[in-house]
Amino acid sequence: MLTEGSTDIVAVTTESFDAVVQRPDSVVLVDFWAEWCATCKMLAPVLNELAQEFGDRLTVAAVDVDRDPEPAQRYDVVTVPTLLLFHNGEMTKRIVGAQSKAALIRELSHLR
Repeated sequence: MLTEGSTDIVAVTTESFDAVVQRPDSVVLVDFWAEWCATCKMLAPVLNELAQEFGDRLTVAAVDVDRDPEPAQRYDVVTVPTLLLFHNGEMTKRIVGAQSKAALIRELSHLR
């Protein structure tokens, strides 16, 4: 989810999804969220921090599933928030629901 001042998170649409996620030599964490989702709003500051801390090794992207449902449908995202981790364009991890910053850092520990 994008919040005021979150310049480190890339807003992704149906049209830009593949260009952001399918890049060679990339690691992208995609946040599937919705404006009405309170849990998504709680997770947003954590994702902003991760984008800043891991910015040189990781792109954090966000897809609003109400505005752009196609990427969510393509990857069978039925619950928000859902985070999908992509390495070199391949989905390697699915994280469903709110997670603490510590839990997400553990999931991304191979990037350190």
